[in-house]
Amino acid sequence: MCRSIKTLRRPYAEGTDQEVREAALQYIRKISGFRRPSQANESAFEAAVEDVARASRKLLDSMTVRAAAG
Repeated sequence: MCRSIKTLRRPYAEGTDQEVREAALQYIRKISGFRRPSQANESAFEAAVEDVARASRKLLDSMTVRAAAG
């Protein structure tokens, strides 16, 4: 999709709720094309961020991550 999207989850570490929300916000900003929505679109923008954060948390919670070698 885009090379500028950063990895916000650290390998072998649990992603925090803040990291998950930041990743969701980054995704919604990228896909919508807006850094900040207009007042008319603010509730739709925030709802999308929450939906993506919820789906991301569900994904992360269901993944099996191997322990770091070392």
